Amino acid sequence: MIRINLLAVDRERKRSTGVVIPAAQRVTIAASLILLGTTLFVGWWFWSLHQASTRVDQELLKGEREMQQLRSVLAQVQKFEASKAQLQQRVTLIEQLRRGQSGPVHIIDEISKAVPERLWLTEMNQKGDNIVLAGMTTSLTGLSDFVANLEGSTWFKKPVDIVDSQVMSDPKSGDIFKFSVKAVFNNPDAPPPPPAPTGRGRGVPPVKK
Repeated sequence: MIRINLLAVDRERKRSTGVVIPAAQRVTIAASLILLGTTLFVGWWFWSLHQASTRVDQELLKGEREMQQLRSVLAQVQKFEASKAQLQQRVTLIEQLRRGQSGPVHIIDEISKAVPERLWLTEMNQKGDNIVLAGMTTSLTGLSDFVANLEGSTWFKKPVDIVDSQVMSDPKSGDIFKFSVKAVFNNPDAPPPPPAPTGRGRGVPPVKK
């Protein structure tokens, strides 16, 4: 008796009914997937570059705005410095004029204080710091007191020189001495002169290199 196993045949049929993709199609699908992945990567890369470029442009624009603000501030600072320099020059000029105006007042005041009794002044000439005073007195003692008083003032340099003195006889009033003295104005409020530059010793030749 011949026995046929139909179950094994059914199993073979079921196995043979599975989907089989040809090799060419598998290659095409793999290539398509690779192309799609490459396209997505390139698109993402270009999007990243665009975002980075946008950020750089924004930073550049922000930097230009800050630069313009700094230029404006710098221009205001320069304008302020120029105004400050002009004001300083004006203040210096006013101080100089004030000192120059106060000089004659102090000269007249100090001279009037130095005049003793029985001595009177007839003329005063000033040329720079040099002052020539002319006058008359009834005694030489008055003239010497006048010179001593001028030398005692801080507004005149020492010594005060007697340029000329003459005796004029008057039968009614007696002898009268006509004189002229020379004094040099000294302003104690003036700033001290700058120190002289220290050079090489006298008689020592410079070292040649």
